[in-house]
Amino acid sequence: MVEKRIQPLARDAMAYVLAGGRGSRLKELTDRRAKPAVYFGGKSRIIDFALSNALNSGIRRIGVATQYKAHSLIRHMQRGWNFFRPERNESFDILPASQRVSETQWYEGTADAVYQNIDIIQDYGVEYMVILAGDHVYKMDYEYMLQQHVDSGADVTIGCLEVPRMEAVGFGVVHVDETDRIIDFVEKPADPPAIPGKPDSAFASMGIYVFRTKFLIEELRRDAADPNSSRDFGKDIIPYIVKNGKAVAHRFANSCVRSDFEREPYWRDVGTIDAYWQANIDLTAIVPELDIYDKSWPIWTYAEISPPAKFVHDDENRRGSATSSVIAGDCIISGATLNNSLLFTGVRANSYSKLEGAVVLPSVKIGRHAQLTNVVIDHGVVIPEGLVVGDDPVLDAKRFRRSEGGICLITQPMIDKLDI
Repeated sequence: MVEKRIQPLARDAMAYVLAGGRGSRLKELTDRRAKPAVYFGGKSRIIDFALSNALNSGIRRIGVATQYKAHSLIRHMQRGWNFFRPERNESFDILPASQRVSETQWYEGTADAVYQNIDIIQDYGVEYMVILAGDHVYKMDYEYMLQQHVDSGADVTIGCLEVPRMEAVGFGVVHVDETDRIIDFVEKPADPPAIPGKPDSAFASMGIYVFRTKFLIEELRRDAADPNSSRDFGKDIIPYIVKNGKAVAHRFANSCVRSDFEREPYWRDVGTIDAYWQANIDLTAIVPELDIYDKSWPIWTYAEISPPAKFVHDDENRRGSATSSVIAGDCIISGATLNNSLLFTGVRANSYSKLEGAVVLPSVKIGRHAQLTNVVIDHGVVIPEGLVVGDDPVLDAKRFRRSEGGICLITQPMIDKLDI
C-alpha cells in the first residue's frame, strides 16, 4: 500500500452517498424502509459502513441522497450522524428528492440525484467528489483512491473488486489494460472480460467513483441535456467517459481496511435474503471475515442507550445460553438456547426456545418452545409459542418467505396469518 500524502486530499473532498434505492430483492425487509436503512450486524444500519468509511478516511463534508421509503433512514441519520459542526468546516446534508429542479421531477437516476443538488455541492467549494453507494458492507480508506485519481490524471477513478470471472456476470464489469486504464465498461456481461494476466478473474465495479468536482458538474450538465440518457452513472456517465476521456480502475485490495484478523478484502452486496443472512451470520465466526471490533476503524452508528444483555436460568433443558453468537444490548436470553445466531437490541428469547442460524432484528419476542433454524426475523415480530421453522421446507414456503438458499424471512403479517 502506498504512503499517504502529508496533506490529505480527503479534507478537500465531499462524499456523496446514493441511498435512494428500492432494494426490492430484500422482499419484505424493504417494505417499510430503504435498503441502506436495513439493520446490520447487531446495532448498525447498512448505510453506516459507507458513512463510517468517509468519516474515518478524513472526509468532513457528506451528503446523502434519499428517495424511496426514506423515513427510517432519515431518522437514523438525524439521531446517529448529527455531530458534524459547520464551524469546523464540517457538514452533513440529507438530500431527499424534493423536486428542486422541476416541480414534477423526482430523482430519475443515480446521476440525476447528484445533478439536482449541484448548487449545494458548489456552495462547499470542494475540489473532489467521492460518489458512493449506500447499500454495501465493507471497510475502505478513500484517501488512497483519491491519491490514485490525482496521480493518474484520470477523469474518473472507479473502485473495482476482483472476483472470479464467471461470478462477475451479475455486475457492471470493468475491462482494463495492463496499466489499469479502463477500455470498456459492460453491464452484466455473459462473458466477462478478464484482468490482464489473470484469465480467471474480472473487475466488478463497486459503484464508487472519484471525480474532480468541476469535471463532474460539466458531465452531469452534458448528460442532463441528452434526451436519450437514463441519468445513471453506470449506464450513461461512466461509459461516455470511458469512450471520450480517461477512466482508471482502483483496486479495492489497495485501500481495503483490514485488522490483523482479516485475511482477505471483504465487500458484500447484501441485496438478497440469502446474502443478507450470510453476511450477518459471518460475524458469529470465531475469526470473522469482517472485523467490526477494530477500534482503529470504528463503524459509527446511532448508539441507542440500552441496558446490558442478560442470560437467566440454569436448569436442565432450560438454560440461558449462546454459543458462537452475537448478542446486542437489552437482550434477555431467558432459558433459551442459541447457536450461530445474531440478535439485535431488545430481543426476548423465552424458555425452552432454540435458535440456530437466526438473524433477529430489534424488539422481537420469541415464545416458549419455539424452534427456529436459518431465519431472518423482522423488527418487532412476536413469535408464538411452539412455532417450528426450518424442519419442513414445504410448510415453511407456504407460511413464510423462503429463499432459494433455504432462509426463511418472518414478518408480523406472516405470523398474523398463521392458524395456531
